[in-house]
Amino acid sequence: MKLPGVSVPSTPVSFIRSTPIQRYRYMVTPLALPAICPATVPLSINQCGPRMDPLNPPLRRRTAGLETPAVHLYNHQRAVVMQQKEYCRFHQSWQRPFYGSRAEKEEYRKEVREVLKRQMREKWEARSLQLAIKMQELVHQQEADQEALSKQREEMCSRAKEMRQYRDENKRLMEQCWRDRAVSRSLEKLKDRELLQYNPLNWSCTLK
Repeated sequence: MKLPGVSVPSTPVSFIRSTPIQRYRYMVTPLALPAICPATVPLSINQCGPRMDPLNPPLRRRTAGLETPAVHLYNHQRAVVMQQKEYCRFHQSWQRPFYGSRAEKEEYRKEVREVLKRQMREKWEARSLQLAIKMQELVHQQEADQEALSKQREEMCSRAKEMRQYRDENKRLMEQCWRDRAVSRSLEKLKDRELLQYNPLNWSCTLK
């Protein structure tokens, strides 16, 4: 069974003639920007130049629009080149031992060995200097200890001498006191004997 055809009303298309856009040209003095070298230049050479101020470009005369896109482009290219140089500088330190030739790898190993030797030598020199300083301090300390011991020995000898003199003087005084006491006792006994000879029964004259 054949269905009848259905016609869909379509929107009429009208072709409009496009009018040309009028473009205006502004008289702007061209910028004299320096050329930027790529990152293949050695890292020790800096040819990027200083950064430019977009609000103060190197123009011959002042214009209405100071902020120009050329200065922004120059600053952007300068930043990109500096980033590339920094990236190359960062990766050059480990690029040779992994991706270099045999001679470069051997040279890198030689540099590493020299650095290790230098570090060991510096460490040994620092340790030797530290040991020398400690030995010097130890010698000074021993000399100070010997001087202190000798001084203490002299003080002890002088004190012992003073104490011996004090002891001898005390002994002499005690012996003198003992002799005086013995003499006085002997004199008293002699006096008592004499008194007893004269009056042996009533020597004190208390009995009448």
